[in-house]
Amino acid sequence: MKVKLHKLSLGLAASMVLFAALPAHAANKYGCIYAVDPWDKIVKDPWGRCIRTPYWTAEKDVAECGGGKPVEPPTPACEKVTLGTDALFEFDKYNLKPTGQARLTQLASDINRAEKVTKVKIVGNTDSKGTEEYNYKLGHRRANTVAAFLSEKGVPRSKMAVSSDGELNPVAPNTLPNGKDNPEGRALNRRVDVTTITEMCRE
Repeated sequence: MKVKLHKLSLGLAASMVLFAALPAHAANKYGCIYAVDPWDKIVKDPWGRCIRTPYWTAEKDVAECGGGKPVEPPTPACEKVTLGTDALFEFDKYNLKPTGQARLTQLASDINRAEKVTKVKIVGNTDSKGTEEYNYKLGHRRANTVAAFLSEKGVPRSKMAVSSDGELNPVAPNTLPNGKDNPEGRALNRRVDVTTITEMCRE
């Protein structure tokens, strides 16, 4: 009888040791994302991989288990301002209207306040009325007009890159699906895009 009781005692003790060694999913210093032993150490499988709990996420991973690498914040996109040329210029012209001058004065102020500006890209765009060659030249003249005005307002001319896409980069259809003219779409395509590039942004 004593022998049986002794065996029973040993069995209970072994069960308690085994239970203590089982992974714990309760709150721990790892935030419950890994199974830990009674000493709060992460339990690993025979291949050395940390045993995860259902609460594990990649964002919560730790260095010991292959995570914890610093996550760099996404680089902000450079500020791009689209200027409708109908507000800047008369039809088929490249001389600034008074309303256009006011808009560009504000834009120049915004660019001058920006930190560490490395480049200001100015791209002229047109609708598809006229020939491709003519529209390319018109877009370039309008982009140059914008650049000259911004320069007068203190934006360094050396940092400006002026170009023209003419009619080749529309943001809206110039014609409707039935082939008819699309005045609203053409108005959106007549524009000058100004992108301010700094050391802290990407295009």
